[in-house]
Amino acid sequence: MAFSFRGRAINKVGVIGSGQIGPDIALHFVKVLHNYGAQVVVVDISKDALEKGKSKLFKKVDKGGQTGAFKPAEVEGMKSHVVFTDDYSQLKGADVIVEAATEDLPLKRRIFRQIEELVASDAILTSNSSHIEPERIFAELQHKSRSLCTHYFFPAERNPAIEIIPGKDTDPDIHEFMMRFYETIGKIPIKVGSRYGYAVDPVFEGLLLACIQCVDGGLGDTKQVDQVASKCLGLTVGPFTAHNLTGGNPISAHGLSEMNEILNKWFRVPERLKKMVETGGNWEVPSRGEKIETDPEKEKTITEELLGAYFAMVCDMLDSEIITTSDFDLLISVALDMKPPFSFMNSMGVDKALALVESFNKKYPDMPVSRTLKNQAASGKPWELLDVLFRKQGDVGIITIRRPKALNALNSKVFHEIKGYCDIIKNDPGIKAAVITGFGNKAFVAGADIKEMAGLSEPSQAETFARKGQIATSEFEELGKPIVAAVNGFMLGGGCELAMCCTARVSLNGLKFFAGQPEVNLGLIPGMGGTQRLPRLIGFEKSSEMIRTANPISSAQALEYGLVNELVDGDVLPRSIELARELAEGKTKVKSIEKGPVAGAPDSLPDVNIGHLSRALDKLVVDAIVQGAKMTLEDGLKHEAYLFGQCWTKKDNRIGLQNFIEKGAKSKAEFIHE
Repeated sequence: MAFSFRGRAINKVGVIGSGQIGPDIALHFVKVLHNYGAQVVVVDISKDALEKGKSKLFKKVDKGGQTGAFKPAEVEGMKSHVVFTDDYSQLKGADVIVEAATEDLPLKRRIFRQIEELVASDAILTSNSSHIEPERIFAELQHKSRSLCTHYFFPAERNPAIEIIPGKDTDPDIHEFMMRFYETIGKIPIKVGSRYGYAVDPVFEGLLLACIQCVDGGLGDTKQVDQVASKCLGLTVGPFTAHNLTGGNPISAHGLSEMNEILNKWFRVPERLKKMVETGGNWEVPSRGEKIETDPEKEKTITEELLGAYFAMVCDMLDSEIITTSDFDLLISVALDMKPPFSFMNSMGVDKALALVESFNKKYPDMPVSRTLKNQAASGKPWELLDVLFRKQGDVGIITIRRPKALNALNSKVFHEIKGYCDIIKNDPGIKAAVITGFGNKAFVAGADIKEMAGLSEPSQAETFARKGQIATSEFEELGKPIVAAVNGFMLGGGCELAMCCTARVSLNGLKFFAGQPEVNLGLIPGMGGTQRLPRLIGFEKSSEMIRTANPISSAQALEYGLVNELVDGDVLPRSIELARELAEGKTKVKSIEKGPVAGAPDSLPDVNIGHLSRALDKLVVDAIVQGAKMTLEDGLKHEAYLFGQCWTKKDNRIGLQNFIEKGAKSKAEFIHE
């Protein structure tokens, strides 16, 4: 049983290199693919490196078994599906190969010449290079179209960020496949244009250089600068500490040297870094929990200099047009776990960010002041940062909600952006249908943003909030063109309500925890149509139980109930796009939600065991379902919104919301039923 995805069967994955990152890349693959019987082969010419890599991988797997992250069968399954060898011939039959050797261009070319002789012409070849452009790495390949760079970040098995860098010869279909493949196996892939260093490493290495410049300038020692950098950039650990943890000094020294020649002269290898590479030593950094005293004026100067360097570097990327502001914000926040640059600039004012860059430029003229930054500051507007993406595939518009850290939860910003894309779809005669999906492999939409709702204080505010959400999701019903929800993970709360506004729903198969209306767990009732559309779609008995108990259903149950129209394996997008076209052409028809009063609507609902849940809120739910069914859909939605506002008159509302914010979704609130 292979891992089948978009017409490709992944039976074997090869990883070249068993050094710093290769075993972690192998672990990421084997965690996902071992259940499908796929084999991961790690190749290295050094037997010592192989032994160390194998020990490292097995140790992490065993630790996962001890902590409960992996079941005993998974531990054994992963170990049995990974091979460490110095025999390149074991790569025969590999469908995807990731090269993770040292940053040496002749070596990488030699490796790929050898690999190309062993694998099929359609096998995908990638390099985990952190700097070198794909055109240079793959220059000697016969089949360049199946090659690209896939740059992982430390630690590769856990850090979800990955830069995807297609070369000028990369087949767009291969690039699209790898973007979707990595998204499906749990990564956050971001496309970056081909430029030396890509997007992240010039920032990572440039910040180390900026920190060294602060030390060389007498502003503080490495401990002080590291701690100030961590504070002002929102880093978990400072740049010096990060380089100690990753063993990154040699890589950064090499990168800074190359960037000096290729990008601009500000990048250079300072003497402190040269000595550190020569000695193989570590930077002196604060120990865990240690507080380092720094003169306030010097701290201010260090902060301004580091922010000037940070903003200068990221805006230089924009000038080169290798990445967008939205992509860069997400990539930096995930890959380096630091304040996303453009959100950061927006929060302080773009004009102030420009002033910091100009000040940095006066001190270090080799680092240019970005023309894009100048233009943005002159506009008086913040940087545009999108949580919802849009693209066209032929005559189908594709909307993707991309908030991976929030599991694609809905908020006012998302609704605003969705409306904008709906207007595009309505007004573009070339678009015949649409698809909406969520980013990643976990959630279509996990619900509405609870923190935004927790900020509401009055019933009228909550009612208005619900109506805005209802109107936003109703955009799909009023689109005038079919729209299919490509449900790539669980759809909960607002996610389920949004999906029901679509013409049809195509969902992943085999999901045990899939769909639900869990609002009553949070001291709420559904407020974006759940009490109105769900009964009209699947009937009163099943919908009443789902809403009143908050119990989720599986994807198989969702198909049985009629909540979704089809289940697919692998990737929901292709079939969703196909179904959208079929609906537009009238080739397929699906059940639509009744807009008028429901014939035979009951006067009451059967008793349901709601367990610990709030009886006070249950009364509101029953009222919304029973009375709403006797109204038109529009009037029922208004009634639901009113009752949603009434939740704020109940003590259980605050109890539920506070419990969720403080303890998370798995904790049961102690409702008092008042």
